[in-house]
Amino acid sequence: MVLRVVVIILASYFLGNLNGAILISRLLAHDDVRRHGSGNAGFTNFCRNYGSLSGLLVFAIDALKAVAACLLGRVLLAPLGCGLEGAVLGALFVGIGHDFPATLGFHGGKGIVCGFASAMMLDWRLCALAAFAIVYFSTWYVSLSSIAAALAVGIGFAAWHFDHTLAVVMCSIMCLLALYMHRENIGRLLKGTERKTNFFKKEKAQ
Repeated sequence: MVLRVVVIILASYFLGNLNGAILISRLLAHDDVRRHGSGNAGFTNFCRNYGSLSGLLVFAIDALKAVAACLLGRVLLAPLGCGLEGAVLGALFVGIGHDFPATLGFHGGKGIVCGFASAMMLDWRLCALAAFAIVYFSTWYVSLSSIAAALAVGIGFAAWHFDHTLAVVMCSIMCLLALYMHRENIGRLLKGTERKTNFFKKEKAQ
Protein backbone atom coordinates (compact mmCIF):
# COMPACT_ATOMS: atom_id res chain seq x y z
CA MET A 1 0.00 0.00 0.00
CA VAL A 2 2.69 2.50 1.04
CA LEU A 3 4.85 1.74 -1.99
CA ARG A 4 1.89 2.22 -4.32
CA VAL A 5 1.05 5.55 -2.72
CA VAL A 6 4.67 6.72 -3.07
CA VAL A 7 4.71 5.69 -6.73
CA ILE A 8 1.47 7.63 -7.38
CA ILE A 9 2.78 10.74 -5.61
CA LEU A 10 6.16 10.79 -7.36
CA ALA A 11 4.90 9.82 -10.82
CA SER A 12 2.03 12.32 -10.66
CA TYR A 13 4.26 15.12 -9.38
CA PHE A 14 6.80 14.70 -12.17
CA LEU A 15 4.06 14.36 -14.78
CA GLY A 16 2.93 17.74 -13.52
CA ASN A 17 6.42 19.10 -14.24
CA LEU A 18 5.75 18.57 -17.96
CA ASN A 19 4.53 22.09 -18.68
CA GLY A 20 2.61 22.44 -21.93
CA ALA A 21 2.99 26.22 -22.23
CA ILE A 22 6.76 26.15 -21.90
CA LEU A 23 7.17 23.10 -24.12
CA ILE A 24 5.03 24.42 -26.98
CA SER A 25 6.42 27.96 -26.82
CA ARG A 26 9.90 26.51 -27.18
CA LEU A 27 9.01 24.05 -29.93
CA LEU A 28 6.85 26.31 -32.10
CA ALA A 29 8.18 29.80 -31.37
CA HIS A 30 11.70 29.04 -30.07
CA ASP A 31 10.72 31.26 -27.19
CA ASP A 32 9.77 31.04 -23.52
CA VAL A 33 6.22 32.00 -22.59
CA ARG A 34 7.50 33.25 -19.23
CA ARG A 35 9.19 36.18 -20.99
CA HIS A 36 5.84 37.64 -21.98
CA GLY A 37 2.66 39.00 -20.44
CA SER A 38 2.16 37.99 -16.82
CA GLY A 39 5.27 35.81 -16.85
CA ASN A 40 3.11 32.85 -15.89
CA ALA A 41 3.85 29.44 -17.44
CA GLY A 42 0.19 28.66 -17.99
CA PHE A 43 -2.50 28.21 -20.61
CA THR A 44 -4.02 31.69 -20.35
CA ASN A 45 -0.74 33.58 -20.68
CA PHE A 46 0.23 31.33 -23.58
CA CYS A 47 -3.01 32.05 -25.46
CA ARG A 48 -2.68 35.78 -24.86
CA ASN A 49 0.73 35.80 -26.50
CA TYR A 50 0.69 33.01 -29.08
CA GLY A 51 -2.99 32.54 -29.86
CA SER A 52 -5.61 30.00 -28.92
CA LEU A 53 -5.01 27.68 -31.88
CA SER A 54 -1.56 26.63 -30.73
CA GLY A 55 -2.95 26.90 -27.21
CA LEU A 56 -4.94 23.76 -27.96
CA LEU A 57 -1.65 21.86 -27.90
CA VAL A 58 -0.90 23.30 -24.46
CA PHE A 59 -4.37 22.31 -23.29
CA ALA A 60 -3.87 18.78 -24.61
CA ILE A 61 -0.54 18.28 -22.84
CA ASP A 62 -1.74 19.64 -19.51
CA ALA A 63 -5.01 17.71 -19.70
CA LEU A 64 -3.42 14.41 -20.72
CA LYS A 65 -0.89 14.48 -17.91
CA ALA A 66 -3.75 14.90 -15.44
CA VAL A 67 -5.65 12.04 -17.06
CA ALA A 68 -2.55 9.85 -16.82
CA ALA A 69 -2.03 10.70 -13.14
CA CYS A 70 -5.65 9.97 -12.23
CA LEU A 71 -5.63 6.70 -14.15
CA LEU A 72 -2.38 5.62 -12.52
CA GLY A 73 -3.74 6.36 -9.06
CA ARG A 74 -6.99 4.53 -9.72
CA VAL A 75 -5.30 1.47 -11.25
CA LEU A 76 -2.77 1.10 -8.45
CA LEU A 77 -5.19 1.51 -5.55
CA ALA A 78 -8.35 -0.03 -7.01
CA PRO A 79 -7.21 -3.58 -6.09
CA LEU A 80 -7.06 -2.37 -2.48
CA GLY A 81 -10.57 -0.93 -2.62
CA CYS A 82 -9.34 2.67 -2.83
CA GLY A 83 -9.69 3.46 -6.51
CA LEU A 84 -11.34 6.86 -5.97
CA GLU A 85 -8.78 7.83 -3.36
CA GLY A 86 -5.99 6.85 -5.74
CA ALA A 87 -7.45 8.96 -8.53
CA VAL A 88 -7.77 12.00 -6.26
CA LEU A 89 -4.22 11.49 -4.98
CA GLY A 90 -2.97 11.51 -8.56
CA ALA A 91 -5.03 14.62 -9.34
CA LEU A 92 -3.70 16.45 -6.29
CA PHE A 93 -0.04 15.77 -6.99
CA VAL A 94 -0.14 16.36 -10.73
CA GLY A 95 -1.59 19.76 -9.82
CA ILE A 96 1.16 20.40 -7.28
CA GLY A 97 3.74 19.36 -9.86
CA HIS A 98 2.26 21.79 -12.38
CA ASP A 99 2.07 24.67 -9.90
CA PHE A 100 5.45 24.06 -8.24
CA PRO A 101 7.64 22.12 -10.70
CA ALA A 102 11.07 21.20 -9.35
CA THR A 103 12.44 21.05 -12.89
CA LEU A 104 11.39 24.66 -13.56
CA GLY A 105 12.51 26.31 -10.35
CA PHE A 106 9.16 25.68 -8.64
CA HIS A 107 7.50 28.33 -10.80
CA GLY A 108 4.78 26.85 -13.00
CA GLY A 109 1.22 27.60 -14.02
CA LYS A 110 -1.96 27.79 -11.97
CA GLY A 111 -3.19 24.29 -12.76
CA ILE A 112 -6.64 25.07 -14.11
CA VAL A 113 -6.41 22.85 -17.20
CA CYS A 114 -5.07 20.05 -14.98
CA GLY A 115 -7.99 20.70 -12.69
CA PHE A 116 -10.56 20.46 -15.49
CA ALA A 117 -9.16 17.16 -16.71
CA SER A 118 -8.87 15.81 -13.19
CA ALA A 119 -12.47 16.76 -12.41
CA MET A 120 -13.67 14.85 -15.46
CA MET A 121 -11.65 11.82 -14.42
CA LEU A 122 -12.90 11.93 -10.82
CA ASP A 123 -16.59 12.41 -11.61
CA TRP A 124 -18.18 13.84 -14.76
CA ARG A 125 -21.02 15.24 -12.63
CA LEU A 126 -18.78 17.88 -11.05
CA CYS A 127 -19.64 20.35 -13.85
CA ALA A 128 -16.32 22.23 -13.68
CA LEU A 129 -16.42 23.16 -17.36
CA ALA A 130 -20.03 24.32 -17.13
CA ALA A 131 -19.23 26.55 -14.14
CA PHE A 132 -16.24 27.98 -15.96
CA ALA A 133 -18.17 28.61 -19.18
CA ILE A 134 -21.10 30.33 -17.47
CA VAL A 135 -18.89 32.77 -15.59
CA TYR A 136 -16.43 33.26 -18.46
CA PHE A 137 -18.99 34.15 -21.10
CA SER A 138 -20.71 36.44 -18.60
CA THR A 139 -17.57 38.33 -17.53
CA TRP A 140 -14.58 37.37 -19.78
CA TYR A 141 -12.52 36.96 -16.61
CA VAL A 142 -10.53 33.72 -16.79
CA SER A 143 -9.48 33.99 -13.16
CA LEU A 144 -13.03 34.42 -11.85
CA SER A 145 -14.21 31.57 -14.06
CA SER A 146 -11.41 29.34 -12.75
CA ILE A 147 -12.31 30.18 -9.16
CA ALA A 148 -15.96 29.33 -9.85
CA ALA A 149 -14.92 26.02 -11.40
CA ALA A 150 -12.71 25.16 -8.42
CA LEU A 151 -15.54 25.89 -6.00
CA ALA A 152 -17.95 23.81 -8.09
CA VAL A 153 -15.56 20.86 -8.00
CA GLY A 154 -14.96 21.11 -4.25
CA ILE A 155 -18.62 21.41 -3.34
CA GLY A 156 -19.81 18.90 -5.91
CA PHE A 157 -17.26 16.27 -4.97
CA ALA A 158 -18.12 16.56 -1.28
CA ALA A 159 -21.81 16.22 -2.11
CA TRP A 160 -21.45 13.17 -4.35
CA HIS A 161 -18.72 11.39 -2.38
CA PHE A 162 -19.35 12.37 1.24
CA ASP A 163 -18.80 8.74 2.28
CA HIS A 164 -15.18 8.87 1.07
CA THR A 165 -13.74 11.17 3.73
CA LEU A 166 -10.09 10.96 2.70
CA ALA A 167 -10.94 11.57 -0.96
CA VAL A 168 -13.06 14.60 -0.01
CA VAL A 169 -10.22 16.01 2.09
CA MET A 170 -7.70 15.60 -0.74
CA CYS A 171 -10.09 17.09 -3.29
CA SER A 172 -10.72 20.04 -0.96
CA ILE A 173 -6.96 20.63 -0.69
CA MET A 174 -6.72 20.54 -4.47
CA CYS A 175 -9.47 23.16 -4.80
CA LEU A 176 -8.00 25.35 -2.07
CA LEU A 177 -4.67 25.21 -3.89
CA ALA A 178 -6.40 26.53 -7.01
CA LEU A 179 -7.80 29.43 -4.99
CA TYR A 180 -4.36 30.10 -3.47
CA MET A 181 -2.76 30.18 -6.91
CA HIS A 182 -5.29 32.87 -7.87
CA ARG A 183 -4.77 35.02 -4.77
CA GLU A 184 -3.29 37.91 -6.77
CA ASN A 185 -6.11 37.69 -9.29
CA ILE A 186 -8.63 37.83 -6.45
CA GLY A 187 -6.98 41.02 -5.24
CA ARG A 188 -7.18 42.56 -8.71
CA LEU A 189 -10.80 41.46 -9.10
CA LEU A 190 -11.67 43.21 -5.86
CA LYS A 191 -9.88 46.36 -7.04
CA GLY A 192 -11.46 46.20 -10.49
CA THR A 193 -8.08 45.99 -12.23
CA GLU A 194 -8.17 42.36 -13.39
CA ARG A 195 -7.50 41.80 -17.09
CA LYS A 196 -10.17 40.24 -19.30
CA THR A 197 -9.25 37.61 -21.89
CA ASN A 198 -10.90 36.63 -25.15
CA PHE A 199 -9.62 33.21 -26.18
CA PHE A 200 -11.14 33.70 -29.62
CA LYS A 201 -8.85 36.58 -30.51
CA LYS A 202 -5.05 36.63 -30.46
CA GLU A 203 -3.56 39.41 -28.41
CA LYS A 204 -0.33 41.20 -29.22
CA ALA A 205 2.72 39.55 -27.65
CA GLN A 206 4.52 41.58 -25.05
